[in-house]
Order: sequence, then structure tokens, then C-alpha cells
Amino acid sequence: MRTTIRLNDELLLAAKQHALATQRTLTQLVQDALVSLLEKERNAASPRTVKLPTFKGDGTYPGIDINCSASLRDHMDLSQ
Repeated sequence: MRTTIRLNDELLLAAKQHALATQRTLTQLVQDALVSLLEKERNAASPRTVKLPTFKGDGTYPGIDINCSASLRDHMDLSQ
């Protein structure tokens, strides 16, 4: 779709220079900027779901209680 936008001269010049430096057209730069802004504002309104990685294994080392930071600290002190 084709549209017209009005930008002040300094902003347009900076945008053209940035587009050139990043090997994009001005159209691509404007599209990327709008997508980025819309995603940022959408995510600010609702928290983003984060998927944490999980790993296979047998769990923690014997004697370490993951609900007690002191047991982890004690184990780290013993291994040094």
C-alpha cells in the first residue's frame, strides 16, 4: 500500500542515512520501526510469556535443598 507521511527535514535525513548504513530502503526502515514500536507497546500492555529451558538429569546433588539457599551456599563452600 502506498501512503504519504510528513517528517521534519532532520528526521528524514537521519532516517535515510540510517537506512543506507543498515543496507535497507527507507520503506523497510519505516516498516521495521513501526513493527518494533507496535510489538513493544503490545508487550508492555500484557506480560510476555517466557519459556525457560529445561534439561534432562537426575535433579540436584544429594544434600542440596533447592528451597534453602544456605544448603547451596554450604555445598559451594565445601567444593572450593
